[in-house]
Amino acid sequence: MLGRLRSNDISFPDDGSLSKQHLAFEREGEGWVVVDLGSRNGTFVNGTRVLDRRRLEPGDIVRAGKVVVTFGVNPEDTVVFGGPEHLGGLPTTVRATLESALQSHKTAGLLPRGRVSPLGTVLQASRELVARRSAQELFTATLTLVMEAVGANRGVILSAEGGKLAVRATRGEGFRISTAVRDTVLREKTSLLVPDTSLDTELRQRDSIVLQRVQTLMAVPLQTDVDVLGLIYLDGPPGALEWTAEDLNLVTAMANIAALRLERERLQRADELRRLLETELHQAAAIQRGFLPADPPLIGGVDLAGYNSASHSVGGDYYDFFMLPDGRLGCVIADVAGKGMPAALLMVNLQARAHVLSETRFEPASFMTTLDRVVRRNAAEDRFITVFYCAVDPASGRVEYANAGHNPPLLVRRDGAVEWLREGGPVLGVLPGIQYDSAGTQMSADDVLVLYSDGVTEAMTPEDLEFGEARLAEIAVEHRSDQARDLLSAIHARVAEWCGDAPPQDDLTIVVVKKT
Repeated sequence: MLGRLRSNDISFPDDGSLSKQHLAFEREGEGWVVVDLGSRNGTFVNGTRVLDRRRLEPGDIVRAGKVVVTFGVNPEDTVVFGGPEHLGGLPTTVRATLESALQSHKTAGLLPRGRVSPLGTVLQASRELVARRSAQELFTATLTLVMEAVGANRGVILSAEGGKLAVRATRGEGFRISTAVRDTVLREKTSLLVPDTSLDTELRQRDSIVLQRVQTLMAVPLQTDVDVLGLIYLDGPPGALEWTAEDLNLVTAMANIAALRLERERLQRADELRRLLETELHQAAAIQRGFLPADPPLIGGVDLAGYNSASHSVGGDYYDFFMLPDGRLGCVIADVAGKGMPAALLMVNLQARAHVLSETRFEPASFMTTLDRVVRRNAAEDRFITVFYCAVDPASGRVEYANAGHNPPLLVRRDGAVEWLREGGPVLGVLPGIQYDSAGTQMSADDVLVLYSDGVTEAMTPEDLEFGEARLAEIAVEHRSDQARDLLSAIHARVAEWCGDAPPQDDLTIVVVKKT
């Protein structure tokens, strides 16, 4: 079997053009055929689509998604058969088929008390546990196989979940398992067989043993190569069972097979959930990008540019432009504490409220004070938001602004002089009853205002050196004569160069407002 799922014999989980179970190669007589399993994108042999099944000849090329398989025979690997074509009736020849091996444990008188042979057990376990099943089905099948293997009539499987043991499959009732047995199996990763509990000085004193008249017990860990996923426990009353070390080894091996299969199922589920989460995050990122301006508005008197990049699939930075009812341009930049989905959700909520307020609260002080009250009512205590909001008159160049704990914007004059707009108040949602004040400045032709998030100034080199305000000012002064989008690109390029191969530690947002 070949396909995208890891349960296939040949799997390519990263090839999205493959179906989960895409095709199968099957033996047919002396040759092989390829069978398309209803794949979405088809299976092709020598360029021709396989509608159902097709016999393969040496040199045929099979294509499925991005996978290419060449069918043929390597002469160096060829085995030549010779000698008689039929075996005589030699008494020393033993014949067996897979079916006879699977049925051997049912042969009358083969083993006492209806127990199966180790070979029959292993073959049956292989067939039962390899099949794709849910975790609960695997637990039930494992207990059935183990009990049949050693002729037990009582048994239970417990799985370790969240520091506790949970019953996952049981035959019988009223199990009272000794804590000494439990701890030895789980902590020491040791299988136990006690043929006669009355001869064990520790166990014969345990109420769990005495009250249930348990004479013989077996407990083995459900263990992969590293982890213990739980335990299998079997017991019986006096005279009912005669288990040996061979029985213990058999159950231990079967428990290992089952644990590996359970771990494989868990990893497959985790991989599927990871892929689902990645898909949802990509979709969320696309939705979030839709809340940011696709293009800055075209307004006479100002040249605008904006950029946002999330350090994760989604982020908590936000910027926007508003045309205010009095003809001014509103600009906002914000940074929600944290990263990922929680910050993104708060960012979307902030964006919606900012749009509503921009229609009624024209002045920055009123805008920020009202926004603070709304955020304080709805945001979690451990989440805070920094916001800078300004109203720019495109004709006169007058700028009124309010700052709630955000990075101070940079104002570069036409002659290269640098000013930082540092007036402001605390972050949103922290202190009750805050009244924010407005501050103002005047922009002239060719002056440039740069708004940014701390993803710019706190960007780090691989050696943990910070980009800083001074470097940002130096770039802005150097490119102050450029158009807004070119100045923005220059800042972004220098930050990327500064970080090198180091992954971004924070969201990055830049807004440039240039007076024309």
